[in-house]
Amino acid sequence: MQVPLIRLQCGANSYDWGKKGQSSAAAKFAAATPADGFTVQDEKPYAELWMGTHPSNPSKDVRTQRTLLDLVQDNQALMGTEISEKFGHKLPFLFKVLSIGKALSIQAHPNKKLAEQLHAKDSKNYPDDNHKPEMTIAITPFDGLCGFRPLAEISHFFSSVQALKKLVGEKEVEEFQAAIKGKETSEKTEDEETNKKALQKVFGALMNSKKEDVEKASKELIVEAEKEGQDFAGGGGPSNEGQELADLVVRLDKQFPGDIGLFVLFFLNYVKLEVGEAMFLKADDIHAYLSGDIIECMAASDNVVRAGFTPKFKDVDTLISMLTYSYAPISEQKMDPVDYPYVTLNATAYSSGSAATLYDPPIEEFSVVKTDLKKKGAKATFEQIAGPSIFICTSGNGKISVGPTSEEVKPGYVYFVGATAEVVLESEDTDFTTFKAFCELQGKEDGKEKL
Repeated sequence: MQVPLIRLQCGANSYDWGKKGQSSAAAKFAAATPADGFTVQDEKPYAELWMGTHPSNPSKDVRTQRTLLDLVQDNQALMGTEISEKFGHKLPFLFKVLSIGKALSIQAHPNKKLAEQLHAKDSKNYPDDNHKPEMTIAITPFDGLCGFRPLAEISHFFSSVQALKKLVGEKEVEEFQAAIKGKETSEKTEDEETNKKALQKVFGALMNSKKEDVEKASKELIVEAEKEGQDFAGGGGPSNEGQELADLVVRLDKQFPGDIGLFVLFFLNYVKLEVGEAMFLKADDIHAYLSGDIIECMAASDNVVRAGFTPKFKDVDTLISMLTYSYAPISEQKMDPVDYPYVTLNATAYSSGSAATLYDPPIEEFSVVKTDLKKKGAKATFEQIAGPSIFICTSGNGKISVGPTSEEVKPGYVYFVGATAEVVLESEDTDFTTFKAFCELQGKEDGKEKL
């Protein structure tokens, strides 16, 4: 019988936006359990570490070199019968570490219905038929663009950033401002629908700008950014945001000169996450990650609809048509983690301020627990759950135990734990941090948002 504790070997992807060499957490963690021939090269960018059963980069059992997908399909007890049958005998989530050196593409991930349509029509660019809601937890300071800003802020930018107004078109800007006037924050359904249509129209006007017009406008934007940073302040935003956005324009222009993304950023919330802070992105939410190292968990899909900050395939028409055009301050996308109730800390853990923190998004495919054990000998005992888990250590040294089986844990070590197994983490350090992604349907199906 398969022991329900399996150390995994996980592959790192090298994309242009990744951090280089040893500065990349994804690279360092991959090197902790290296695949054949893997060594970290100083000048090579390492973007992502993948943990799961997705065929694009499947995790393997270190001991046998069998893929995790093979193992869970051979032994349904590892996943739990209900979860195995519901999600097609594959892990329902994909767990990642991202190390972001420069901007990722402006993108969104399609909902389930659209994913099926895009996959059927263009399987090369859309390899999956599944949706991809995702959650981001910062393990170093992070910044990114996430979701549409409150409409008053977008309207303010049209008035204060001349290059933006000129590129979108004065007529289009005036129509947008007239359509939303007096109802920017209205919660009436009819007002919200009017606002979303107006936002889609003006955003579409920007995204369909001619390449030569974007390049010309971006030069004018850089001049504005370097001279009049304070004028970039969003309506009602913090006083330093104007200068922050001006600096951001200059920074991103160095990465992607003359790119449409330099103007998209005025439509989107600029968010910063400190270590341990998190945000959740529903399917069809627009975003672009800019810098930092993060833990990311998502439904098991690799579908991305891109439209800026990328040399890859762009699908502007699909992006414009698929977005929800929901608009809200970033505070509404940041998550409020809570204490995880199904863990017991021993006296050493409790007295040292150790904690297990739950990040629980409104979907059924995954949740994540961050465990910080702050003293040697601190222990956290996780109760059995009816689904699979993957643990990764991000700092410190310790042990993981399931029944009589005990294994060492170091930064970058990854373990799969089968359903119904009680798990014990024990610290051998003063700072032992792990993240656990898991799926458990009980209590989720009724109260969860269907995306």
